Amino acid sequence: MSDAYTIAIRDIRALGKHGALPGERDREQPFDLDVELDVDLGRARVSDDLADTVDYGTLHARIVQLVAERSFALLERLGDEILADVMRDRRIRRARVTIAKPKLMEGATPSVRITAER
Repeated sequence: MSDAYTIAIRDIRALGKHGALPGERDREQPFDLDVELDVDLGRARVSDDLADTVDYGTLHARIVQLVAERSFALLERLGDEILADVMRDRRIRRARVTIAKPKLMEGATPSVRITAER
């Protein structure tokens, strides 16, 4: 039996150097991310084994590391890099990432949502 489920990690806070405006890539700033994965978890339902699902801790660490180690002008490009990394897991059918810059504007938080699908 093969069933799809959604795994989500919300409110990931990561520090990185991303932005198109002057000075944004000179210093770290916070980024808030939400990640949703549509995953084939039919095997995990039966096995009750972490190896048969997506490990939240590993996923979180990879995202935080990618935000910290790479630097892009656009959130769209950062989101694409995150999705490329996430989609390496063949069990993932579809992934969505939302990236927000909470400190960029007074009175508003801009964000970008990107989706990848097999």
